[in-house]
Amino acid sequence: MKCDLCEKEAVVHLTQVVNGEMKEIHLCEEHAVSQGIDLNSPISITDILMGLNGPQKNLAGELSLVCPKCGIAREEFRKTGRLGCPDCYKTFMAELTMAIKAMHQSGQHLGKIPAREGTQTRIKSKIAHLQQELDAAIAREDFEKAVMLRDQIKLCREERAPDEKGDKS
Repeated sequence: MKCDLCEKEAVVHLTQVVNGEMKEIHLCEEHAVSQGIDLNSPISITDILMGLNGPQKNLAGELSLVCPKCGIAREEFRKTGRLGCPDCYKTFMAELTMAIKAMHQSGQHLGKIPAREGTQTRIKSKIAHLQQELDAAIAREDFEKAVMLRDQIKLCREERAPDEKGDKS
């Protein structure tokens, strides 16, 4: 198998599956080392998540990326998985976005709701969302929609536990 960046024999073969789509990258020893892969030790998850996502990118140009404020280089960030200052978030946004998507299968972390509070929290969240929709419907004078939303809010409040019905949130 040939290196994706040149015609030499590839010694590093990575496969990544994202949203059911398989991507492969093959690198020769020279390009693997230039990408920060230590061939004498196992590859780290940081290397996988932070930039070895496909041969279509100009990998050599990305290596020179450096934070203008603290001076941390992309290669150092990839090795440690840590940023040096708040400006690094802007500098390395592409890598961070890719890592978040790889870890959460989404561009946004939604968090978890504890099981014991789950139902009540979901109902409160639904009521808050419906209330926002109700306010918007009233503002645009869509009173039919407003009546429907008001009734949905009333039903949600009736679902809540008896000790929480008095809470208008």
